[in-house]
Amino acid sequence: MELAVIKIGNSKGFRLSKTLIDKYNIKDKVELILEKDQLILRPVSAPRKGWEEAFKKMNENGDDQLLFDEVFDNENFDEWK
Repeated sequence: MELAVIKIGNSKGFRLSKTLIDKYNIKDKVELILEKDQLILRPVSAPRKGWEEAFKKMNENGDDQLLFDEVFDNENFDEWK
């Protein structure tokens, strides 16, 4: 695929089609990798993004309690040595 380099303010850049953006799940950022005379763009993924806020909300609502009693209540840890 060939892309035209375009002027963006005082810089230059290029545009990716919506098809490519959707196909490779590109959101807000990409990682630029310089490798052997090549430029590689890789989508930046943050799979745990927002977890901290979700856990705080769970705590505020009391939804962060264990669902079952302690698993190791009657476990003999001497057997593990």
